[in-house]
Amino acid sequence: MNRAHARNSLGRVLVNELFRVLESLRCDEKIRVVVFKSEVKGVFCAGADLKERAQMNDAEVGHFVHRLRSLMDEIAALPMPTIAAIEGYALGGGLELALACDLRIAASSAKMGLIETTRGLLPGAGGTQRLPRCIGIGLAKELIFTGRQINGQQALSIGLVNHTVPQNDEGDAAYQRALTLAKEILPQAPIAVKMGKLAINRGIEVDIASGMAIEGMCYAQNIPTRDRQEGMAAFREKRPPQFIGE
Repeated sequence: MNRAHARNSLGRVLVNELFRVLESLRCDEKIRVVVFKSEVKGVFCAGADLKERAQMNDAEVGHFVHRLRSLMDEIAALPMPTIAAIEGYALGGGLELALACDLRIAASSAKMGLIETTRGLLPGAGGTQRLPRCIGIGLAKELIFTGRQINGQQALSIGLVNHTVPQNDEGDAAYQRALTLAKEILPQAPIAVKMGKLAINRGIEVDIASGMAIEGMCYAQNIPTRDRQEGMAAFREKRPPQFIGE
């Protein structure tokens, strides 16, 4: 993201650009992992563009918030793993974007928060649903009710992020750690990873018996793949597998 003059705030143009990028990512089977990062030093995403929002009438606001919610749903629905590399501020809709990703890496100096209540709003792009699933209902309510901002180390301690790293002189420590994590994922069987993501995402929405059925369906789709056969052959032959995503 690179909207420096507005600290990557989510206005109409940036949201439209993100939708276009997501469409291309969803259709490209060669892409194994997606990392969301900022090209603007000191900020991941400052949230919704409130200056632009102030020019909208109530109906336009409702429509735009619905579009933001759809954007986060599209990010969450990408078939491959997604990682948010959080440097600096991830506030409001910016944190909701990170929550829509599968994994989150934060610089220790990053600042995160669903600050909507401090602006007379409430999280409207999935934050009230994704944050409790991430850190638990009680903590989620506390952060949303207070609009509190927390740093990367605090986010790690409550399970909001997977890893936190000290910021470096270049200001891209979280991105570098995200790349390292992505490189751990890359050698694994692409279809198995995608099916694992699907089983988790769908299974968490239902009771455990239904979740087990979803897992079974995902597993069944993986059984006839060439990659599964390659994995078994590599194990027998004591060599690294060479997965091709088929």
